[in-house]
Amino acid sequence: MSLDPPVIRPVRDADMAAIAAIYGVQVETSVSTYEVDRPDIAEMQQRMATIVAQGYPYLVAERAGQIAGYAYATGYRARRAYRFTVENTVYVDAAHQGHGIGTALLKALIDDCTARGFRQMIAVIGEAANAASVRLHERAGFRTVGVFQGIGRKHGRWLDTVQMQRALGDGDACDPLDE
Repeated sequence: MSLDPPVIRPVRDADMAAIAAIYGVQVETSVSTYEVDRPDIAEMQQRMATIVAQGYPYLVAERAGQIAGYAYATGYRARRAYRFTVENTVYVDAAHQGHGIGTALLKALIDDCTARGFRQMIAVIGEAANAASVRLHERAGFRTVGVFQGIGRKHGRWLDTVQMQRALGDGDACDPLDE
């Protein structure tokens, strides 16, 4: 059975209940995030508003009227020299995994960040054994640049974190316009 491609669009306030539900499952059951306490809808709303107000993209994938996943970018680090580098986040609802939602979201996020003038994107993947996330990023042109060993602890075990990187646009091949 072929599924229609998802509609990728900017987030709306009305999406936050679905986003909080998707993320909450990850917080409680996985190590894809190192957050240990499930944030409520109000907290997720505040986080989204901050991300958007800072000029970063926040996108959702909608399929058949349901939020199937979401993605956003944030600043990689606060210091000004990092202003052209973003970190990506992608989560897909369990019922929609394996149907190209993550790929569509990440591609749209890469395109949006490139259009905004960002030059590098970093993926911080919670748990080195998260093969699906590593493959998703590899297919999108990311390469592994390092693994931090045992830097997080959740669900009674130490966790490694994979760092992946991808150039956006010209990357570091030339100076940015807003130097």
